[in-house]
Amino acid sequence: MAETTDAQSLTTLIVDDEPLAVERIQVICAEIDATRVVGTASDGAAALRLAEKLSPDLVLLDMTMPELDGLAVARRLAEHENPPAVIFVTAHDHFAVEAFDLEAIDYVLKPVSAERLERAIERALRHSGSRSGSDDIGRSDSQWLDELWVPHRSELLRIAIDEVHQIDAERDYVRLHVGDPSGPPEASRTYLLLQTIAGLEARLDPDRFIRIHRSTILRRDTIRGLRHDGLGVWSAELQNGEALRIGRTYLSKVKAMAGR
Repeated sequence: MAETTDAQSLTTLIVDDEPLAVERIQVICAEIDATRVVGTASDGAAALRLAEKLSPDLVLLDMTMPELDGLAVARRLAEHENPPAVIFVTAHDHFAVEAFDLEAIDYVLKPVSAERLERAIERALRHSGSRSGSDDIGRSDSQWLDELWVPHRSELLRIAIDEVHQIDAERDYVRLHVGDPSGPPEASRTYLLLQTIAGLEARLDPDRFIRIHRSTILRRDTIRGLRHDGLGVWSAELQNGEALRIGRTYLSKVKAMAGR
């Protein structure tokens, strides 16, 4: 990373109940010009006390801690007049949706690599720069999701919601289809996310996505047309030529989209 000035560095609080994890993150941060560690805490209550006293720009926050966990700490920090940026550093990938709801900057999986943490801190630095001089602290007023974090290998990827063209239910998970909706289905990249399809549907903009079946949500602009297959059965024809059956429960809403 290129050297940064003091004005560009982020005062940083490290919160983790594992001393070795704190030590490792401190060592990594010492090599990153954009951070200046001003304190460490081993539990959520201590983290909140230090955050109140030190007003850090950035909190590197473990997710699972006794009594007050990382999500609870992040919610309390968000209530501050000038809340710090939060990067979750955790061994568990299944809290990503909750972390996203709290507008965390990033979600880094343990064991932490120097390169991965540096990328997350660079994102926090850009976020800090975009907030300077702004009264709205850079937070979106939209109630709908703009992006998702999905587990992939040893990290989590950010995926813009506009890149997702189909969502399929797989028990307690959803499978996200990402890529060119006009290409063959096998050309799409897919990712599993621990989230029910009903829970995800509630977070999606209904002007951009529509549920056509208990197991399927489609991005509206990928639907080329509707086809009547007889006996009251309808299908949605997609840009790639595929046809997906429309569930009876969802048929009236899909027809209303087409002005029928």
